[in-house]
Amino acid sequence: MRAPASWRLMQAEDLPAVVQIAGQVHPDYPEDAAIFAERQQLYPQGCWIRQHGSDIYGYLISHPAQLGSPPELNSLLHALPVSATTYYLHDIALLPAARGMHAANSILTQLCSQAAQQGLDNLSLIAVNQSTDFWQRQHFQAANHLASAVKLKSYGQAACYMVRSLS
Repeated sequence: MRAPASWRLMQAEDLPAVVQIAGQVHPDYPEDAAIFAERQQLYPQGCWIRQHGSDIYGYLISHPAQLGSPPELNSLLHALPVSATTYYLHDIALLPAARGMHAANSILTQLCSQAAQQGLDNLSLIAVNQSTDFWQRQHFQAANHLASAVKLKSYGQAACYMVRSLS
């Protein structure tokens, strides 16, 4: 009997699968393999794999950041901020077989806990692929006024910077 699907921390050897999934799920938002590798090296406790048995069905990349200052698409961070003001969900990608199983809900609980442990009172992200409604159901609110228009534009015209308060 196969183990149920679950989230686990990403390892360096997972990166080829992450890059492959990113290409399938986000073909309009390409990022170099170096972006994923850097995030995993800078903040391994914020990088997760969705796995069922030995099969990988998705990933999540997150890290502390500055509120209103998301990175441009496909850009290296070089370092995390010394005094972060948000917990940034950089990317979540789930293959179709992993959707509809509340995978995002379960990892969001973990991210909220991590943010709170670091003294951060909010999560932020950039919604793409017409996912704004989904993120609103997860208690995120549109906050484009906080983010640089240039950085948002790197994610496409319909990109929406969103924030979820934890208080």
